[in-house]
Amino acid sequence: QVQVVESGGGSAQPGGSLKLSCAHTIKGDCMGWFRQDPGGRPYEAGAAMYTATGSPFYADAVKGRFTISHDSAKNTVYLGIDSLKPDDPAMYYCAIRYRCRASECGNSVLTSVNPQHFYTNWGRGTQVTVSS
Repeated sequence: QVQVVESGGGSAQPGGSLKLSCAHTIKGDCMGWFRQDPGGRPYEAGAAMYTATGSPFYADAVKGRFTISHDSAKNTVYLGIDSLKPDDPAMYYCAIRYRCRASECGNSVLTSVNPQHFYTNWGRGTQVTVSS
């Protein structure tokens, strides 16, 4: 059974940083991070990585503040969030697509494609809050 487990969420001050982790039991061609605010609106794209080449992709809204990385030895993908803003609080989800092309991985965060139609395995999320 494929498991995807996020951790590392919590509270930080505006301008602060957090590093989220996602432990996974399989390695997919594409690993992504998405978030959903308390209102339950559609998932907002964060970042994705095509694991064969280590190529990262970032949604325009988070470029420069989010950093995605992958440690294949630990089967863990990370999301670093810097310069936390008041609109960053959300449930952050890690997702895996087992097989895909690099362009498809990039498009999962660079276009308005519904990530639920692309990624096959999702974690339960980790909560991020921002408070002073």
